[in-house]
Amino acid sequence: MICFLTSRTDDPETGALNTANRFTDELRRCFPDSCRALDICSNPDGWDQMDYYAGLIRESFELAGFSFSSFRTLDGRNADQAEALVLESDLLILSGGHVPTQNRFFHSIGLRGLMERYNGIVIGISAGSMNSADTVYSLPEEPGEAIDPSYERYLKGLNLTKTMLIPHYRPGEDELLDGKLIYRDLACPDSMGKSFLAIPDGSWLLVESGKETVFGEAYEIHDGTIHAYKGSIR
Repeated sequence: MICFLTSRTDDPETGALNTANRFTDELRRCFPDSCRALDICSNPDGWDQMDYYAGLIRESFELAGFSFSSFRTLDGRNADQAEALVLESDLLILSGGHVPTQNRFFHSIGLRGLMERYNGIVIGISAGSMNSADTVYSLPEEPGEAIDPSYERYLKGLNLTKTMLIPHYRPGEDELLDGKLIYRDLACPDSMGKSFLAIPDGSWLLVESGKETVFGEAYEIHDGTIHAYKGSIR
C-alpha cells in the first residue's frame, strides 16, 4: 500500500491537480494505466455534495493525464457493498469533510479491518488524511465543539500512519472558534506529551514501505510549541 496524505489534491487558485512538492510526479510513479478508483465519502448521507466533489476530483486527475476504468463513490447508498468495493479498487480516495462524521462512517463499514487486506494506492484529503492515523487528533472545527466537554478529540483511525496530521495550516495565522484560538488555545495545550504534524495546502505525507516522508513545508506542534518540522523532508 502507498498512501498520499494531503490537505487537498488541487490547486486552490485553479482547481487543477496539485503539482507542488512532487505530488503528481510521485503519483505517476505508481498509478496504474487504467485505474479503478473509489471515493469514500466523509458524510454518508450527503449524496449530492459528495457526488459533486467526487466529480471535481476525477476531472482534475483526468485533466492531468490520469485515466480511470471506473470511478465510484462509497457512501450510505451502497455501504453494504463496502468490502467488495474497497478490495477490488486500485485507488481509494478518502474525502475531506467533518472528521468525527467520517470517522463514524469508516467504523460502520469496518474500513480499518478492510485496509489490512488492501494493497493499492490511498489518497487522503483533509479529514481523510486525519482519519488515516492510528490515533486521530480530531481538532474541533465546528461551532460548539471547542467548548463541548463531551467532544472526543482522540479517535481510533485506519492505522495507515502513526502521524497525527492537521491539514490546511497557515503559518503565523490562527482562527477563533468558540472564543478560543484553534492553535494557541486548543492544539498547543493538547500537544503536551504528544506530537501533531501541521501541513499547509500543497504539502503532503508519503507513507510507503514502512517509511513516512514529508514533501514540502511542515510544522510540528509538540509540548505546547509550534516549530518548523525537521524530519525527513524532500
